[in-house]
Amino acid sequence: MTDLPDDPARGGSPDRSGWEELLRSVFGADADEAMRELRAHGFDPEALGANGELAANPQLLGPILERVQRMLTQPGAGPVNTDLAHDVARQVAVTGGDPVVTAGEARAVVDALTVADLWLDTATELPPAGGARAAWSRSEWVERTLPAWNALAAPVAASMADALSSILADQLGEGPEGETPLPGLPGRSIPGLPAGALGGLAGLDPATMMRSMGSAMFGMQVGQAAGTLSREVFGATDIGLPLLAEPSTVLLPRNVAEFAEGLDAPLEEVRLYLALREAAHARLFTHVPWLRAHLLGLVEAYARGITIDLQALEEKVADVDMSDMDALRGALSGGGVFGPQHTPEQTATLGRLETTLALVEGWVDEVTATAALPQLPHAVPLREMLRRRRAAGGPAEQTFATLVGLELRPRRSRDAAALWARIGADQGPEGRDHVWDHPDLLPTAEDLDDPAGYAARRTEADASSADLDAALAEILGGETPDDGADPAASDDDGSEGEQPKG
Repeated sequence: MTDLPDDPARGGSPDRSGWEELLRSVFGADADEAMRELRAHGFDPEALGANGELAANPQLLGPILERVQRMLTQPGAGPVNTDLAHDVARQVAVTGGDPVVTAGEARAVVDALTVADLWLDTATELPPAGGARAAWSRSEWVERTLPAWNALAAPVAASMADALSSILADQLGEGPEGETPLPGLPGRSIPGLPAGALGGLAGLDPATMMRSMGSAMFGMQVGQAAGTLSREVFGATDIGLPLLAEPSTVLLPRNVAEFAEGLDAPLEEVRLYLALREAAHARLFTHVPWLRAHLLGLVEAYARGITIDLQALEEKVADVDMSDMDALRGALSGGGVFGPQHTPEQTATLGRLETTLALVEGWVDEVTATAALPQLPHAVPLREMLRRRRAAGGPAEQTFATLVGLELRPRRSRDAAALWARIGADQGPEGRDHVWDHPDLLPTAEDLDDPAGYAARRTEADASSADLDAALAEILGGETPDDGADPAASDDDGSEGEQPKG
């Protein structure tokens, strides 16, 4: 039997029970969050070691073990434990305080978003998004956007869980005879607890337990990421993806105020500039109907295309201590031996996604600057400040890399802004905005590399398309002499040969 002594060097405490130490070894770096979750459900592991009743009466663990069993085998939890993600995100969001939005703050935000729409009318042909204008606390941001984060992380979590459970199912065995190990963790046992006391937990299939633990770990990861983002973002569109299903424009007053504290520009001006960016994003996502599905489809295609090199994993799994859940947690997060292997298809999908996200960010940057320059004295430094913030790899990029494995390239947004400025100068705002009419019209990565050559390439592409249409019309026209008409008569008429084209 492997006891878990109270060793301060191992992070133990003389006041902790062996059961709590066992659970902390299971949850690793997320032990504190897991303990809070268990206590929230009425399970206080510290109380179990307060006296000697546990060893004398192990049946006292019955209700507690039932709660742990439900946590590890929660039906329908899916690849991401959404309940755990929600609880962790809310806890992180309120760290350091999350005051309710005051009536004055809400009024200032709504006024700024209203003015922003008026100014944008002079900079873009796309109309206002409509919907609500609102000021949110960090907790409200978590509540409204967390479903989108869960959905983004789910394909990666499912792929990782499938690979992990298939490999570990044969690796995890039973503990020594007569002891009571935690299922799937050989050598880890509860001192003084007779065999059979774990009830339903003792019969858990190791693969099922791995899936459940993986779901919980991804839930903690998603919750941590969403909670952290809630402390950094200014609105609902900073990430560049449509996180809300319905049209709306939002600002988080506290985050805006904290950002403005270190700037020379007054809060009112910073709020207006950020409102312009939020409203511009909302117009694009609302009035370019294919864009939302296109972006989310690329993310899903990339995530679902993740493949795990099972042979490589099996070769390396011998080096992983199966009783070290902290190591397994790191592996599940994509940073260990279980990292995804990019396929050529994924690489191509990633390139298209990065280009599209850069085009969205670049268009918003250009339109916002166009609307702000005549109105805000600090428009230029504010634009540069936000560009640098994005290029430094802010929370948006870090969250993508952690949850979905996407390494975004923020430098592309500056290139995209230069391209949109060039298109606007050549074709005017209407021509620039009409590029969003269809995904086939979108600029490519080559266009971001060479904005000056975009017009020539677009003209060449249009000419090639026109030549193809003409060739098809000629082929179709030569195949169908209608109603037995004399082809010569058609030639004399000069019009029937072109009818199929219409």
